[in-house]
Amino acid sequence: MYKITQKFQLNTDTFSMWIEAPLVANHAKAGQFIMLRVSETGERIPLTICDKNIKTGEVRIVFQAVGKTTIELAQKEKGEYLADFVGPLGAPTHLPVGVDAHIDPSKSTKVLVIAGGLGTAIALPQVKELYSRKIDTHAILGFRNKDLIILEDEFKASTHEVIVATDDGSNGQKGFVTDVLQNLLQRGARDGAPYALSEINSAPYDSIICIGPIPMMKAVCELTKKHDIPTIVSMNSTMIDGTGMCGCCRVTVGGEVKFACVDGPDFDGHSVDFDEAMRRNNYFASEEKRAIEVHKCKLGDAK
Repeated sequence: MYKITQKFQLNTDTFSMWIEAPLVANHAKAGQFIMLRVSETGERIPLTICDKNIKTGEVRIVFQAVGKTTIELAQKEKGEYLADFVGPLGAPTHLPVGVDAHIDPSKSTKVLVIAGGLGTAIALPQVKELYSRKIDTHAILGFRNKDLIILEDEFKASTHEVIVATDDGSNGQKGFVTDVLQNLLQRGARDGAPYALSEINSAPYDSIICIGPIPMMKAVCELTKKHDIPTIVSMNSTMIDGTGMCGCCRVTVGGEVKFACVDGPDFDGHSVDFDEAMRRNNYFASEEKRAIEVHKCKLGDAK
């Protein structure tokens, strides 16, 4: 049994939990995930490891209460327990080692992290790891409106620059993350630089990490491919076991079938078949809707 040691509500339907899981905390690396079950009769769901505390043996997860299992998870309180919490699973994100620019400016590395919605929770460990390696790290965070913004302060503490964009302009820059990126790319082209330019120091980026809804990642990769900027994306596919046996999380990358749970979840964004991934993610939409309706009915009967 895995104890919930902390619980916070970040916005209307997004929650942050710290779970007591020493073995997971000791081995987890940026980009990896866990599989959990709320109860012994519940389904398994994958959640990315948002943070860890090796000293206390705790692991942080951030999730939206939008499906049956995540709604059940959100109803759990501090001091209660989860039935299963297995991990770390998946391959860690391949991040540059980094060289302190003050020691050798010619070898400094600059990375742009683009995250949308709940993707900010998935991207946070990568950002913290990049920053710890003294890599010049910048971020673009996208949300529908100001009420949905999460983890902005954590990103500001672990990056050299954060640009927040909201669809409706209620906070930060108005528009999508692709609008912000397009402006940077256009500015880079005008100044004769091969990559996107930072608003702070006009420095070229060596690579981009993009995490969020599949349509957003697809749009970002279409832009970065034109400018030949290496781009990593995180494919959070439907999973059952997280070990590669069920095959549910398969994704086509470079014309080859890969499993997000063991080959990923990170892949070369310029090689991913995003259209296929979107179709696969919608396969169980009706079943998910039905499961939520049944769960709500049971809650009503219990009252």
